[in-house]
Amino acid sequence: MPTFQNPTADAAEASEALRGLAHATRVFEDPAETYTVLGDLLAGVRSLRQVLDQLATAHVTNRVRAYDDAGDQNSGATSALAATAELQQAAALLDGVHDRVDAAMAASGRIAWRPEPERASQSSRWVGVVFLQGQDADEVLAIIDRDGTNAAIEHLAAFDMGEETTQAALVNGYVYDEPPTGPLDRVIEQGGYALTYNHDHGHVSLLRTHPEARDLETPPAITRPVPPARARRTVPTVEEEDYFAASQSSAPSRGRAL
Repeated sequence: MPTFQNPTADAAEASEALRGLAHATRVFEDPAETYTVLGDLLAGVRSLRQVLDQLATAHVTNRVRAYDDAGDQNSGATSALAATAELQQAAALLDGVHDRVDAAMAASGRIAWRPEPERASQSSRWVGVVFLQGQDADEVLAIIDRDGTNAAIEHLAAFDMGEETTQAALVNGYVYDEPPTGPLDRVIEQGGYALTYNHDHGHVSLLRTHPEARDLETPPAITRPVPPARARRTVPTVEEEDYFAASQSSAPSRGRAL
């Protein structure tokens, strides 16, 4: 809780709150919530503008107490005035930020969000395309944070070799009624693909719908296909941890929000 008296403690709490907000806003389950968040951010920008002004004032009014490490008061006062000028410039730049956020909030307020369309029933199933974890997943998780889930799906779709990928999934048993997920995983479906990812556990996977998979029998054991050269890692082998095996129910939980 804010103290309203201790600037050091309140600054630390504000920093932690913003870090939490940055984490929480990676995905919006209800896009209508963006309007409320924008309103709170707008108030935050106003408060930050005031804080910068007050920091600038503190530097200039106390410049007679400013010294450098060698005890030179003139040098310390010069640095205090320089800090004041930079803080005043930062505060002025925030005026533009305030105007842009205000305009964004006004535009967002004109949107009438509708519920997400229900998924049409279909006879297709999901086949595993690629599963990455650890350092291999870090690159994709960074793409999600920087460019969004659609960019990550486009990146991972390069591992999809079409029928070769389908046959490899059938051989290894990576065919599912629904995309398998853990309790903290997020699932995004786009363009016939399902992206599942988990920042906390550091893994990412991509699955693809296959309309004919339900009617296919798993073929007898054969030599496992060689992974394509450009894929650093395809679906797990039998010697590795089977990421999907733990959640093969027909209606797995999507997981709670991070």
